[in-house]
Amino acid sequence: MESKWMSDRVKGKIALVSGAGSIAPGWSNGKAAAVLYAREGAKVFAADMLPEAAAETKAIIDGEGGTCSTCQVDVSDSGQVRAMVDQCIETYGRVDILHNNVGIIDPVGVVESTEEGWDKVMAVNVKGMFLTCKFCIPRMEKQGGGAIVNISSTSSIRYGGYPSDSYNASKGAVNQLTRSLAVQYAAKGIRANCVLPGLIHTPMVEELARSSYGTDEVEEMTRQRNAICPMKKMGDAWDVAYAALFLASDEARYITGAQLVVDGGLTCKFS
Repeated sequence: MESKWMSDRVKGKIALVSGAGSIAPGWSNGKAAAVLYAREGAKVFAADMLPEAAAETKAIIDGEGGTCSTCQVDVSDSGQVRAMVDQCIETYGRVDILHNNVGIIDPVGVVESTEEGWDKVMAVNVKGMFLTCKFCIPRMEKQGGGAIVNISSTSSIRYGGYPSDSYNASKGAVNQLTRSLAVQYAAKGIRANCVLPGLIHTPMVEELARSSYGTDEVEEMTRQRNAICPMKKMGDAWDVAYAALFLASDEARYITGAQLVVDGGLTCKFS
C-alpha cells in the first residue's frame, strides 16, 4: 500500500524513529513508518544500528522533498540512547512522536535458548524501549505532550506457531510497559500505544528464513505463511506503518494504552 498521496496527518511534528532502516533491500516496518511520517508532514529523526540503513531511509525522504536526519544507535546502550534523544532535540527542538521499532528474535524455546541469547533479546526488545521512553518522556512533559508508538507483536498474546519464547515474553513486556506509561502520563498529554503486527512480509522475515531453512525454502515458507492468514496473504510494512501513523496522529488524541492488532484476522482464529 505504498502511496505518495499526502494529507498532512502529522504536519509540523517531529518523529523520532528507532529502527528506521532495513537489514536487506525492501521495506521494513521501521523504514516504511519513517517514510510515511515524512510524507504526512513530519520531520523525521531516523535512528538505526546500521548507519547505512538509516542513510538509505534518509535518501528516500530527501528525494521526496521531506526532512530527515539520522544517527547510529544501539538502543540497549543507555549512553547512546541519551545521545540520540539529545541529538534529536538539538536538531529539531522537540520530539512529538517516539516510534519504537527495534526488535530481534531468537527462534528457539527455553530449553534450546542460551542465557546470553535470552538476555540479548530482552536487552534490545524491552530495555531498548525502556531507555527511549526514559529519555524522551521528560522532553515530552516539558513541551506539553507527545505520542509513543511501540511496535509489539501478536506473539505477545498468542502462540505464533513456532518456539521463540524470549521474543514472545519480550513483546508481552512491551505491552504492559506501554499500558503502564499510558496511565502514568495521560494527564500530562502523553499517549502510549502498541501496534501488534501478525504475519508481515518484511526483509527481516526473509533473512530469518534463509538463515534457518535455506534460500530454497523462502518461497515455500512464504506460501505457508500466506495460507495461514484468513485473508490468504501476509501483510506488509505499509500495513504496520499506517496503523502507527493513526496512533501517532491527532486523530487518535483520545486513544492511549491500546493494542492495535494488524494481522488480517489471524488472531481471531485462536481463543
